Amino acid sequence: MLKDIQGSRDKRGIAIDKVGIKNLRYPISVLDKKKSFQHTVADINMFVDLPHYFKGTHMSRFLEVLNEYRGEVSIVKFPDILRKIKKVLNASSASVEMEFPYFIEKSAPVSGKKSLMEYICFYSGTISEYHGPEKDEGEESVIKIGVKVPVNTLCPCSKEISKYGAHNQRGVVSVSLEFTKLVWFEDVIEWVESCASSPVYPLLKREDERFITETAYDNPRFVEDVVRCVGKIIKVNKNIKNFRVEAENFESIHNHSAYAMIEG
Repeated sequence: MLKDIQGSRDKRGIAIDKVGIKNLRYPISVLDKKKSFQHTVADINMFVDLPHYFKGTHMSRFLEVLNEYRGEVSIVKFPDILRKIKKVLNASSASVEMEFPYFIEKSAPVSGKKSLMEYICFYSGTISEYHGPEKDEGEESVIKIGVKVPVNTLCPCSKEISKYGAHNQRGVVSVSLEFTKLVWFEDVIEWVESCASSPVYPLLKREDERFITETAYDNPRFVEDVVRCVGKIIKVNKNIKNFRVEAENFESIHNHSAYAMIEG
């Protein structure tokens, strides 16, 4: 039998908060509001804590758990995967992060031309043992989903001070949510796009470009406006426990980005 070096004793007395694997690319299944499931490829990070008395963790076991759930790596199975990693690696906490492209068929606003729009989405989760007063013990878990939504914004200040025209730019709004019941990526994307000057589309004909340009001009938005608008929508949703909204504009007339963030 080969010697287990990772399981040997370490005498330095220093525990490690996170140890594991990063940047693993792996196929997963994502819940799709219209088509039930969508297959994609995720960049995955997987970690556990390591007590001070162990020399190392068993990296191969992360892959063994992931392979066990092959074809079932979705938000529904996420808590099960976390618990299995924690158990197999004999840890008191486990965490997993997955980021992946998600595609939605989108129709141009006037011509109706259809094409696929890419959004970057993620799952993240942590599960850990809880040790409370009077020897109370249990399990704490936090599961989050998130999405990065490309948007178009037009500067209210530029519109106000200019005789004609106004500068606009593409931006990205990032939303992270902790929920009690499943929240669809499609719904979050719709919330964000409703708060921008205009949505972004993968395919536009000339009549669509004119419509988008005029729509943005009629709906000027600062990054502050965008995060407040999205935050207001989220706050009335009783299904959402915690959230974070970030907006970044890649400014067209400045050599820097404009940024705003709220959480609640």
